[in-house]
Amino acid sequence: MRSRYSAYVVGLIDYLLATWHPSTAPGELELSPVKWIGLEVLHAESAGDAGVVEFVALCRVNGRAERMHETSRFVREAGRWYYIDGQMVAEENPRSGES
Repeated sequence: MRSRYSAYVVGLIDYLLATWHPSTAPGELELSPVKWIGLEVLHAESAGDAGVVEFVALCRVNGRAERMHETSRFVREAGRWYYIDGQMVAEENPRSGES
């Protein structure tokens, strides 16, 4: 997970595609103009050859700070971990419910 985040930071598209499982990998990848500024791994676990990582990545898009909260699934094949997919975690709005 951390190596994929680092690849996004420095724009290593070939590495990202090489660590993406072929069953879910896009044919090609274009990175958007995002400045990644931090990663916090909230939870990681593995059971056999399956793994899950929940993380929050901080970035700037057009000068605005944003958070990406995702739970990602990984699989290990031939000793290497591959990204399968991820599901965005809905962020709670701290002001919801206020009048």
